[in-house]
Amino acid sequence: MDIEEAVKQRILDLCKEYGLTVNALSVKAGMPRSTLKNIIYGTSKNTGIITIQLVCDALGISIYDFFSDDLFKNIDPVKD
Repeated sequence: MDIEEAVKQRILDLCKEYGLTVNALSVKAGMPRSTLKNIIYGTSKNTGIITIQLVCDALGISIYDFFSDDLFKNIDPVKD
């Protein structure tokens, strides 16, 4: 699994865990709906750490909590 797929899956898992839709999370995080939709649908290939921080802040979790998941244990190397 590559990093973008892992980030996408983690966001979806957190939405499920917190009982939120992707749209509701984007509103709670104060970001355009298109930002998270682009991550989920694979349009965005370079999710910024600020975006992840906004998601974490909206959920009341830390960056460590976001990345402290088995999804991130075996990430494929980035290819040019």
